[in-house]
Amino acid sequence: MSVLRPKLRALEVVVIQDERHGRALMLRDTEGIAPSPVVVPAASSAVLARFDGRRSIDEIAREVSRSTGQQVDAAHVSRLADELERAWMLDSPRFHARRRTVVQSFDAASIRMAAHAGGAYHGDRLRLADFIERQCLGVARPQGGAPRGAPRRMVGLCAPHMDLWRAAVGYGHAYAALEQALNGPGLEEVDTFVLLGTSHAPMRRPYAVCEKTFATPLGPLDPDREMIAELAAASRFDVHEDQYLHKNEHSIEFQAVFVRHLLGDRAARIVPILCGLSDCQARRRDPAQDDGAESFLQALGDALAKRRDRVLVIAGADLAHVGPRFGDRAPLDERQRRALRDRDLASIERATSIDPPGFFADVAQDLGTRRVCGLGPIYTLLRALPSSSRGEMLHYEQCIDPEEGSIVSHTSLGFYG
Repeated sequence: MSVLRPKLRALEVVVIQDERHGRALMLRDTEGIAPSPVVVPAASSAVLARFDGRRSIDEIAREVSRSTGQQVDAAHVSRLADELERAWMLDSPRFHARRRTVVQSFDAASIRMAAHAGGAYHGDRLRLADFIERQCLGVARPQGGAPRGAPRRMVGLCAPHMDLWRAAVGYGHAYAALEQALNGPGLEEVDTFVLLGTSHAPMRRPYAVCEKTFATPLGPLDPDREMIAELAAASRFDVHEDQYLHKNEHSIEFQAVFVRHLLGDRAARIVPILCGLSDCQARRRDPAQDDGAESFLQALGDALAKRRDRVLVIAGADLAHVGPRFGDRAPLDERQRRALRDRDLASIERATSIDPPGFFADVAQDLGTRRVCGLGPIYTLLRALPSSSRGEMLHYEQCIDPEEGSIVSHTSLGFYG
C-alpha cells in the first residue's frame, strides 16, 4: 500500500498520555467509518498538518525537516501515511468505498442500535435502570419526595451529553425536573419528544433528522414520521442527507435512554435532530441569516405550534471543553476555572432569558477557545420555545479529568411556559 499525496480526513484529535509514545495524539473518526482510533506520537503533528492532499511524501519530509530542524525521512512519512490509510483515516478512494458500504447498510436498517450501551452506560436493562434511579435521579429528587414548588408546565429541557458515569448528577437534575413535570398537570397529552443533539462529526447540512426507531436497553422509541415529513417538506435542503451521522452519535442516544426510563410503558415518539449549523458556526453567523437553517427552524416552529401541548423539546448539550486534552498548553488554575464559570454563566443567562441571537453571539465570540459544543442544539431549542417561556438553571458543573486536569462543563436547564 502506497499513498502518494496523503490527505487526512476531518477527525477528532485528542491529546493523551500513552504508554508507548508518551505524549500522543489520538485520532478518532466521529463518523464511525474507522472502527478504532489511531494513536501517534505528538511529534507527528507537523507531519499530519501537511497531509492535505497537495504535497507528496518527499515534499512533506523536506518541509517538516526544514521547519522543525530535525531530519525526517520520506520512509517515516510513508509509513505513517500507510498506517492511517489502513485505518481508514485518510480521504482516499479506499475510504470512500468503505463509507458507501457502511452508509448504505445504516440507511437500509429500520432500527438505530444503541451504539454506546455497555460503554458510556450499562448495557444491562436492570443495572441501567438502577443506576439512573440511584446515581442520577436519586441525588436530585426533592428530599422526602416533596415537590420543589407548584407544578409548572415544562416546554423544554437542556441536559448534558457526557457519558452517564461522569455527568450522573447533571442528568439527575435535568430529568428529575422532567419527571416532576410529567407527573404534574399540563403534560398529560405529551406524546412526542423532539431530541436535539450536537453532531461531533462534520455535517454537510445545517440539520440531520433520523427516521429510525432508537433502540435502548430499556425499550425502543419510534420516530414521529408525520412530524418528520413536515420538516422535510418545508426545509430548503434534504434533512436526511446526513442521517448516517446519527449512527454513532451519543448526544441524542443518551437523552433517549432517560426519556425511555421516565416514560416506562407510556407510549411516545421521538424526532431525533442533529444540529450542526454547518457554515453558521464556522463563520460565527446567526443561523437566522442562513436560508437553509432558517427554513428548518421555521418548519420546526410551525410543527410544534401545530401540536401545542403534545410535544416537549430536549437538547443534549455540553458547554466548554478546555485543557491539555483539547489542545491547550496547561490545565486551568483556580482563577481560570472561576473565569470559565463566569463565562459559562453569562451564556446560560442568555439561554434562560430566551435570547437566541444573544446566546449565539455570546458563545460564538470565544468558540475557538472555550469550545462550547452545545451551541447548535441550545440555539435550536431557544428558537423552538414559545417567546413567553422562561428558563431556570437547575445545575452547573465542571467535570475535571483527575489525571491531566482538562475540563468539560455542562448545565441542566428547565424551560417553562
